[in-house]
Amino acid sequence: MDGADRRGFARAAWANVFGNVAKILVEGAAGLAFGSVALLADAAHSVADLVASVVVLVWGRSSFDEPDATHPHGHDRIEPLTALFVGAVIVLLGLNLLYESVQGIVVGVEIRFSYLLIGALGFAIVDMYVVYRYTVAVNESIGSTGLAALATDCLNDIYTSAAAIAGVFGVLLGAPTLDPVAGGLVSLLVVYQGVEIGRENVTYLVGAAPPNEKRAEITETLRSHPDVEGVHDLTVFYDGTALEVEVHVEVDGDMPFREAHDIETTLVGALRDIEDVGDAHVHLDPSGIGEWKERAGG
Repeated sequence: MDGADRRGFARAAWANVFGNVAKILVEGAAGLAFGSVALLADAAHSVADLVASVVVLVWGRSSFDEPDATHPHGHDRIEPLTALFVGAVIVLLGLNLLYESVQGIVVGVEIRFSYLLIGALGFAIVDMYVVYRYTVAVNESIGSTGLAALATDCLNDIYTSAAAIAGVFGVLLGAPTLDPVAGGLVSLLVVYQGVEIGRENVTYLVGAAPPNEKRAEITETLRSHPDVEGVHDLTVFYDGTALEVEVHVEVDGDMPFREAHDIETTLVGALRDIEDVGDAHVHLDPSGIGEWKERAGG
């Protein structure tokens, strides 16, 4: 990723930080003024969102650093690690919201209705929607899992604020229990999204293999070269959010060394042009002698 991507990442992360600060101040003030547990809870959730945004801003930018002596393969795994943190925060917030919703249904809620509560929640929804759209727009060219997690978090904030609006109108209509019921339904969605973020980024962190379709695409790319006579020992795995490819390719063993080198360079370039592939290592074998593993075992 170049300098423009790094700057875009920082701007989007800062937008999430400032968006959450504004939401906390407005909802917190309205919640305290009218005794709205729903708004105070939503503001408290945004405090955790703010922490997640700061972590992505400070920690996630390290993924743009060039490889160095202590990280010879780069810093690509830092980004999914930050996204995993955000996913964990989302799950905890969802479980907390579910607990509060159950408590509200069992014990009941007390809230004084005011249109200022609706105004504060309306501001929170618009605030998070603007931050969400900006984060998504920036991330279209970057493909950051950290920013994608923050965007999902923004959507969760919109859902929880919408649920709080339903609760406030429930008070107006004489049915305050609508607040915890709506909150309970939204909390399940929040937990699910947090688990999905965590599951995806664990895949990146543990070096898991991609879907079979991606392996097939890589194999076809190699076999499409006219000088390639065979492909074996193909290994494809995630190194951070990018795919690493290691493969043995069989070519005519009598061709000149320089020609073989040019073929290897061409194949590496073709693999790196495949979407999601970050680096590729191609080892040329002379054709007709079988795989090296079989020869060693025989």
